[in-house]
Amino acid sequence: MTAAARGVPVDDRFDVDTRHVFIGDHSGQVTILKLEQENCNLITTFRGHTGGITALCWDPVQRVLFSGSSDHSIIMWDIGGRKGTAIELQGHNDKIQSLSYAHHTRQLISCGADGGIVVWNMEVERQETPEWLDSDSCQKCDQPFFWNFKQMWDSKTIGLRQHHCRKCGKAVCGKCSSKRSSIPLMGFEFEVRVCDSCFESITDEERAPTATFHDSKQNVTHVHFDATRVWLLTSGTDRIIKLWDMTPVVS
Repeated sequence: MTAAARGVPVDDRFDVDTRHVFIGDHSGQVTILKLEQENCNLITTFRGHTGGITALCWDPVQRVLFSGSSDHSIIMWDIGGRKGTAIELQGHNDKIQSLSYAHHTRQLISCGADGGIVVWNMEVERQETPEWLDSDSCQKCDQPFFWNFKQMWDSKTIGLRQHHCRKCGKAVCGKCSSKRSSIPLMGFEFEVRVCDSCFESITDEERAPTATFHDSKQNVTHVHFDATRVWLLTSGTDRIIKLWDMTPVVS
């Protein structure tokens, strides 16, 4: 399904047993509807992406919804847990084009416009990313940020640019967040900015990858996983269909 206007559905999924419809649109919103015999009732809406929804995937067993976006990220929404848990997955350098799920091994397969095929291990216990905290000064060294004119005047210092640690969410200056680290259990398979204290606290075990990366050598627009044969079919903007034997990675 395609769309040209903001707010128009771009992808949807349907749960046959519960008759719930999951719809993603260009505004980044996900809508859940319940289909009755003659009616369609709105259950809820939620938003977590900064870009439009480009792909959805539903796991009816774990009752988990995956949404991919033009903001390069994937979010796992725990619908069945009813706790509002949302786990981010960051492993692409361009928009997510398609998602598929291997139910028997609990592995998510994502394809992006960057040509990457990423196989995510969803059996590991993942952590939610923290919300970014607001502050007028660095929450590590207390130096003012550049808009904090009063503290800049009082301390006779030049204001600094604000950054955020991806592990603790604190607002920090560049000097206090000079390190980079991957945090796979938080979905960050690539290195991201962390404050110096969080960098020291991340163990080698916590840096161990939870996903494998593969180059499709095409701008993938659609993916289909055949669990029986353990084959992955991809098609791209180059109008080429490729068949992948996923036995070495989906097992």
